[in-house]
Amino acid sequence: MTPENNSNERDQLVKGVRLRSERHQRWRREGDPSAAWRLAQIGVLGWIIVTPILIGIFIGRWLDRTFHSGLFWTAPLLMLGLALGCWSAWKWMKNA
Repeated sequence: MTPENNSNERDQLVKGVRLRSERHQRWRREGDPSAAWRLAQIGVLGWIIVTPILIGIFIGRWLDRTFHSGLFWTAPLLMLGLALGCWSAWKWMKNA
């Protein structure tokens, strides 16, 4: 392992420890979130995933009707929306 790689790993470790410490301090200050707060988070997470999927379907259906192409555009845009929604949810959960 090169010293440069070791430094990068150490920086990631320090960053992770600081994040964990900040979360722990916030938990000690604020306590556990209520059940309503957790349900709200689940709802937001659902909409983060579903919204890009629906947008992909609507745009795909519009393109398919315009070009008379069956499901040529709908299927790939649905998959693209799913990928974008899951990626957005992952980023949101990582920052929460």
